[in-house]
Amino acid sequence: MKKGLYILFISMLFVSCSKFQKTLKSDDTAAKFQMATELYDAEKYKKSFRLADQILQQYRGKPQAEKLTYIHAMCSYYLGDYYIASYHLDKFTDVYPQSEKAEEASFLAAKGYYFNSPVYSKEQKETVEAIEKLQLFINEYPNSQYLSEANTLVKELDFKLEKKSFEIAKQYGLISDYKASIKSFNNFLLEFPGASLRGEAFYYRFEAAYNLAILSVDYLKEERLKEALGYYEALQKGYPNSEHLEEATVLKEQLQQELNTFTTKS
Repeated sequence: MKKGLYILFISMLFVSCSKFQKTLKSDDTAAKFQMATELYDAEKYKKSFRLADQILQQYRGKPQAEKLTYIHAMCSYYLGDYYIASYHLDKFTDVYPQSEKAEEASFLAAKGYYFNSPVYSKEQKETVEAIEKLQLFINEYPNSQYLSEANTLVKELDFKLEKKSFEIAKQYGLISDYKASIKSFNNFLLEFPGASLRGEAFYYRFEAAYNLAILSVDYLKEERLKEALGYYEALQKGYPNSEHLEEATVLKEQLQQELNTFTTKS
């Protein structure tokens, strides 16, 4: 019984593949359109895309063009080819702005850019582009059913930019370029006023300032000690419950002792 069912399944599969290949090689655009639609509905996106891609140009300006253009773009999306999908979905919304699928296509085009965003340690051109696309969607469809997800994606991408900027500033400290670290953290705090890593940035900025002051030559030390103490005060005032405050306080006492030696000399 099982063997018979297996043979029947193989036979049906062979017939199905033969029909697809026959349609793919034919000049019958109507048959290709019908099969592309059927395959799309059956979630066989690779085959559907191949057929749709063959006849897309031939349907330009025809009533079926909107549906075919949508299927063609969505197949790319479901196949994970987000660069191509976003391009075609953007094109769909440009050509058919009044389509009932325009909102969905606009969101998925923007989401495709989100999927193309690399890890935070790499160049973030695609991340910036994805944020811009998602923000455009949010502005255009403020009552969209996709609004909550779009906002969530923007927050994720914003954090990626925040994380990259933070890690660059922190890295300067690790390689003992304390001036660059302080400057980078200052830029970070200006660029990301609501950053989740803001408290961490206050601490590592202070730590960099501490190291810069302690290691400075005498004629620069007093000024840098005072500057570092100022960064400590900013940390203490802004983040009194920081997990780094106890450690920072120990460093602050060392700075104060160093500064007292200048006062004693005076």
